Amino acid sequence: MSDKVYQLNDVVQMKKAHPCGENRWKIIRLGMDIRVKCEGCGHSVLIPRKKFETKMKKVLEHAEEPTN
Repeated sequence: MSDKVYQLNDVVQMKKAHPCGENRWKIIRLGMDIRVKCEGCGHSVLIPRKKFETKMKKVLEHAEEPTN
């Protein structure tokens, strides 16, 4: 398993930048596949979890925990 811990709404950095030049991606869906949205142009991509874990470099921002 991966030692990188990520969750929904985290902002992550990938090993390669998006063609628009941005390298910040927000996780907007978790499951067998992970959907990430480019913080620069807003384009979203669906990536298989295994491929996402190899291509993710690090978590830049963790999502805030909901407080009631």
